[in-house]
Amino acid sequence: MKIGILTGGGDCPGLNAVVRGVTKAALRKGWEVIGFKDGYKGVVENRFENLDDRAVSGILIRGGTILGTSNTANPFAYTLEPFGSAGSPKDLSGLAVKNLKKAGVNALVAIGGDGTLNIAYKLHKNGFPVVGVPKTIDNDLSATDVTFGFDSALKVATEAIDNVHTTAESHHRVMIVETMGRYAGWIALRSGIAGGGDIILLPEIPYRPQDILKAVNDRRRRGKHFSIVVVSEGAKPENGEMTVNRVVAGSTDPLRLGGVSYKIAGLIEKNIEVECRVVVLGHLQRGGSPTPFDRWLATGFGVGAVDLIERKKFGRMMSLSCYKCVSVTLAQAVGKLRRVPLDCPEIRTALSVGTSFGNAKITA
Repeated sequence: MKIGILTGGGDCPGLNAVVRGVTKAALRKGWEVIGFKDGYKGVVENRFENLDDRAVSGILIRGGTILGTSNTANPFAYTLEPFGSAGSPKDLSGLAVKNLKKAGVNALVAIGGDGTLNIAYKLHKNGFPVVGVPKTIDNDLSATDVTFGFDSALKVATEAIDNVHTTAESHHRVMIVETMGRYAGWIALRSGIAGGGDIILLPEIPYRPQDILKAVNDRRRRGKHFSIVVVSEGAKPENGEMTVNRVVAGSTDPLRLGGVSYKIAGLIEKNIEVECRVVVLGHLQRGGSPTPFDRWLATGFGVGAVDLIERKKFGRMMSLSCYKCVSVTLAQAVGKLRRVPLDCPEIRTALSVGTSFGNAKITA
């Protein structure tokens, strides 16, 4: 048996732990393992390397991915030179499958988020044996309780909120911390609760400017002359749109969000005599060493993926359910995004300690 591994989409802590888990588990069954370079780009361009114990030694604690990644290399709509172009996407899925077979790959382990796993699902439907492993700091994949990478990003965001508290209090400022998350507010929600955010703005709860101003003013009347606002990059005003920083053609999700925190700062400074400062965490949340939880989860997912291949359970994705590594179908995994539900107990928890969601309609 020879299996292939690729890491697609944005990088995050824990990817190397999965690569290590898959490789070590497979080698101990007497299998061969190859890693495709830069996600599906390596499959289309037939670029890979052999993986052995030495290749994965010491990578458990490293962030990023030793294989490289790409969030624009979709073999079903390929736009990268010299095989495709942004103006004329090509369906090179047939070439991808041909290269997999030419390399002697019996099954492919695709590690990634919704874009990577959607591609994996299409390859599976086209007849190639694929197993998926869920990865995203956004924690927005359905059919799993949590994705690896999320806990590490959450740690970075929470530490950032902790660190701005002292300067906010010293200068009587409003500090606005912008997290990643795209269309799901899990990072902002949990880091906001853990870091004691006074206002948390989520994509799932459109904010009302007057309610943000009221929350800041209410704190000032109670003698709290500083406020911490935690805002997810996908937050938007009621009857308004998300803040798009730029558009990347050829990506599975071309919209790059970011900058909503500056809008919130402008709103507050225009209406309240208080100084605001903005901290956009950006890719800080993707970097660094994975937390112990993410190492544990990623290793379990990697070993579980090999087990699925051994049992010929293709077209499935590893999943965490009640702290157990199980599997679900890729169809279940990519069916819809996992967003913060309005009846989420965590929202009630935040409301109960006085946190505002920038919308007075949301009550405990």
